[in-house]
Amino acid sequence: MAKRFVFFYFMRNRPDRIREIVPSHIDYWKTSRLEKYLGGPFADRTGGLISFETTSLDKAPEIVEKDPFVTHDLIDMKWIKEWMPE
Repeated sequence: MAKRFVFFYFMRNRPDRIREIVPSHIDYWKTSRLEKYLGGPFADRTGGLISFETTSLDKAPEIVEKDPFVTHDLIDMKWIKEWMPE
């Protein structure tokens, strides 16, 4: 049974590098074919939130760790939490 997760993050203050990596970040999430994917940046562009489903708590960090923002060390703080929307 799939579980729903949220990936909540704040970016490092590296705007030029972030702009360079944004297309890869978007492509990664849109082509990952995750169930019920929904995501986007905060209006002030300090970070973002991504929600998706996967089969286990172990799988969620594996998915997040492949995000280009993570692999290029552009995230200052991040959380991955199982979410149970009503």
